[in-house]
Amino acid sequence: MARQDSITFIFNPAADKGRAARKSHLFEHSVAVLPNASFQVTRFAGHAGEIARDAAGSSSTLVACGGDGTLNEVVNAVAGMRVRIGIMPVGSANDFLKSLGRPKPASTEAISGIASASSRMVDLGNVEFDDGRSRYFVNSMGIGFTGRIARTVQATPWLRGELSYAYALASVLLGYTPLKMHIEIDTPEGRLELREPVFAFSVSNGAVEGGKFRIAPRADISDGLLDVCILKAIPKWRFPGYALKYLKGTQIDDPGVLYCKASSVRLFLPEGDAMHMDGEVFRHVRGSLGITAVPGAVEMLCAP
Repeated sequence: MARQDSITFIFNPAADKGRAARKSHLFEHSVAVLPNASFQVTRFAGHAGEIARDAAGSSSTLVACGGDGTLNEVVNAVAGMRVRIGIMPVGSANDFLKSLGRPKPASTEAISGIASASSRMVDLGNVEFDDGRSRYFVNSMGIGFTGRIARTVQATPWLRGELSYAYALASVLLGYTPLKMHIEIDTPEGRLELREPVFAFSVSNGAVEGGKFRIAPRADISDGLLDVCILKAIPKWRFPGYALKYLKGTQIDDPGVLYCKASSVRLFLPEGDAMHMDGEVFRHVRGSLGITAVPGAVEMLCAP
């Protein structure tokens, strides 16, 4: 039986490309003085989810100490269970926190204060693959351009934070061509359909991706809808201008961009390409994908 005030901190030392390990002692010592709190460290990819599933039976609150990828693992492990989820940012971008509340750096004060933080119900996105598998995303997902950027960020451990995203964007752009897609979008106003090459395809729950890019400036993590942002096929030389718009969130007013709220999206991708969900990379994704909003799916603690 979970105690009302029991908390499990799940610390990922591999977050921020391994730099999070430097903060392990801060967390360990800060958690040690908290009543009814435990501290567990992940040892391999997927371990955060295993710890979360085991801890959900005895803890009322789980705190993901890492980046968006760590949060993604924890949420996918316990979605639907009666447990609250908190976030302590030690990742590269920590994008979802920018939509949840004003993020605070990890500190003894922030760690001790998370127990008394307020909470709110937030939405999730769900991706269903054509083989029947499904997975939640907390902040955003993208296929093609942003998927390749996430893959490149993952492959460049010598860069960190926003610099790694800038480098990945530039290197992916050099050899990139728009992808053929068939997209059906169910919006509050009706169904939209596209059958054309797409430069960048993103579906968001939160507003920010890649550190500072406002992919979905009108996103609301509790409105029961996802935000779709599609950059239609453009010459590569025009993309730097669009990148500046994405930084400001003004791309949604450009005629070359389709931006809308959606309850669900059906996507058919004839050729395999990279996809990311909260920065986690899925390679060679192809065929039919169903993307749906899951309203009020999880209770999350706001920044203390």
